[in-house]
Order: sequence, then structure tokens, then C-alpha cells
Amino acid sequence: MESVEKGKVVIIGGGIMGLASAYYLLKSGWKVTLLDKGDMTNNCSFGNAGMIVPSHFIPLAAPGMISKGIKWMFDSHSPFYVKPSLDFALISWGLKFMKSATASHVEHSAPFLRDYHLLSRQLYRDLAKEPGFDFGLETKGILMLYKTEKAGEEEIHVGRDACKLGLNVDILNKEQVQALEPNANLDVIGAVHYRCDAHLYPNALIPQLIDYVKRNGGEIKTDTEVTGFNIKNGEIKSVQTTSGNFEGDLVVMTGGTWLPQLSKLAGLTIPVMPGKGYSFMESNSEHEIIHPSLLIEARVAVTPMNGKVRFGGTMEIAPVNDKVNMNRVEGIVNSIPEYYSDLKTELPEVKDIWYGFRPCSPDGLPYLGYSKKLKNLIVAGGHGMMGISLGPATGKVVAELADRKPTSIKISVYDPQRYN
Repeated sequence: MESVEKGKVVIIGGGIMGLASAYYLLKSGWKVTLLDKGDMTNNCSFGNAGMIVPSHFIPLAAPGMISKGIKWMFDSHSPFYVKPSLDFALISWGLKFMKSATASHVEHSAPFLRDYHLLSRQLYRDLAKEPGFDFGLETKGILMLYKTEKAGEEEIHVGRDACKLGLNVDILNKEQVQALEPNANLDVIGAVHYRCDAHLYPNALIPQLIDYVKRNGGEIKTDTEVTGFNIKNGEIKSVQTTSGNFEGDLVVMTGGTWLPQLSKLAGLTIPVMPGKGYSFMESNSEHEIIHPSLLIEARVAVTPMNGKVRFGGTMEIAPVNDKVNMNRVEGIVNSIPEYYSDLKTELPEVKDIWYGFRPCSPDGLPYLGYSKKLKNLIVAGGHGMMGISLGPATGKVVAELADRKPTSIKISVYDPQRYN
């Protein structure tokens, strides 16, 4: 049952976090105005691999990532790349990342991230039953494909940890993996099958959420950049933009990779660095891929969706830029036949390559919760590569916070001002 109108909320950012927040706030009876600095046709959610991943209970800041990152820094085709720079924000972010990359951080974070993803998975199932929503949700799980004994040992160890966390996981040998993919010739020695995972078609989901917001009384203002905040007595009274001022009883700040700049305008420090990733689509007919997969050594995502297959990957930590680094794309292309030996993928033309910037926090955990400084501000950002996966749960929690209700998951580790 829809609730009576409760007040006005201004949401900053039209990606999956802003749209999911708008969806649940409208359901709860709030009057919603959503602001986006662009036209909402090419945000990070559109080129996403579309994976819903309870398997991703290990934050990016984990033991081993620093040594791998240093090694990969000198390889322009590598899956993870930190572009050397004297940029202060990057240096500060890197030092915080190093401090967080510990076993205790991973162990403490894992149950929180697991619950966050599992809530989203259930909410996607609910959303898929709603009128007006058909975004290709499939619950086939995701295959973690590996080619080497070393990668296999590491992945099996993580899989067993996942089992201890109550996730549905199978450890498969070469023959068992091949049986799941009868149309493609796999050149792997095994896989971990996260049956708990799912996938969807983000290019359908995002327009359907936009349509829902508009049909249910929400106002969406595009090409509207936030320039400041009118703050009085510890509250945001209005959001100042290039399209005028917007008043609200509550402000929800998402903003993707622009979160640090937005938060600075409000007098807060919320560190995020853009993690640039690339993707492209190809036909999925001749050697049809049935299950989504992650190519472990290559760090490449493979997702069948909408009759095609999306290949995506790389994490390039650097300031926002509009250049397509073809070496990064070539690294994705070259890795595909190493796992799917029948697939001879050509290097796509620049016009066919999508790129986007994932908002990465230094400790690999999102920011979600009320500001301690501004009592009517909720922050929801910094979800890194897990944006699509965590979108509905984020929106649900934002609505619960707005209503001052207990949240469906514990959010203490996601304190948006943990670096203030």
C-alpha cells in the first residue's frame, strides 16, 4: 500500500543509486525531485556488466591488491592500473587504501557486504514482478573461470569462505564446467560457480526506473549541476544549481564519481577516486555463452544479455578523462580466446566502446547513512564496481532512513563521514 505524502526530498545524481532511492522514496510517500548534471543517457550503470554479486563479499582493499597493483602498474594491458600522478586526491586515496588492505578489514566487512548484496538480490526479484519492469533478470549464478593452479587455489579458498558465510557455491572441475557451457569450448582447469549470484540487462533497467519515477509524480531535472548548498542551523535548506534553487525537507547525495566535489560544497570530506572501466557488446549466437563469468586471471567480466554478450573489465584509477585507452580494451579482447577458445573477438572501433567511471572508496566499502554534520542529508555513494548489484538495497535503506525506521541491513561500516 502506498503511503501518504511525507515531505519533499531532493536527490542528487541520476545513476542507479539515485533512481533506486527515488523509487523507494516514492513508494514510501515522499515527493521526489531528482537532479542530474547530464542527460542520464550514459551514466556508469548503462555499460555495467549487470551482475548481482553476493560473491563479492571481499572489498577491493584487500591483502594482495597492493602487490598486484604495483606489478600491474607497469603493464598498460593489465586489469588493474593506477596512473602515476602527483594529484593530491589520488595520493591521499592511495594511502588510505594501503591502510585498509588488511585481513582484519576483509574479515570484518564480509558479513556486511554479503547481507547488502543478498537484500538487493531479493529486491530485484520483487521488482521484476512489478508492472512496467522487465529487465532480463536471470538467476543462473556466475562462473569464476580459472586457467592456473595458483588462481584456482585462491578462488577455491574464497569459495569455501563463501560457503561458511552461507552462500550457495559449487567447486567445479574442467568437465563439470564444460557441461554447463556445451556450446563454447572452454580452455580452463576449473571454476567456482556462485549459484547465489544473478544478472540482468542494465540498459533496460535504467529507463524503466526513470519511467517509474516520472509516472509516479517524481520530477527529474537533467542538465542541472549542483553549485552549492544553502545551509542554516545544521540543515540544508536548499540545493543551489545551474537551473535554480531546489528546496527539500531531505537531501540524498549520490553523485557517483562526483561525490567528493559535491560533499566538499557541503563542507564534508568523502574520498572517492574514479575507477575507469570499458565494455563492448558482441553477438552471442555461434558459440552461445549461457552463464555469466569472470575470467579470474584476466579480471574480465562476460555477461550474456539481450541476445548478445557484454565483455567488460579493467580498473584504471585516475582522474576523470574522456580518452579511450585502446591498450586497456586490447587487454580485454586478447583475454577472451584464452578462456573461450572458439571466440575470435576483434578489437572494436572506438565508437563501439563504452567507458564509465566507478566511484571507488579507499577501503572498498560504500558510503551509506546520515551525515553527522548536516542532519537532513543522507549520503549513498562510493559503490565501486558493485553499483548495479547494490542499487535496490541502497534505495530501500535510504527510504528507511528517511522514514526514521530501522534499516533492513546493518550499515555501521558504511558511515559516510568515516574519513572526516
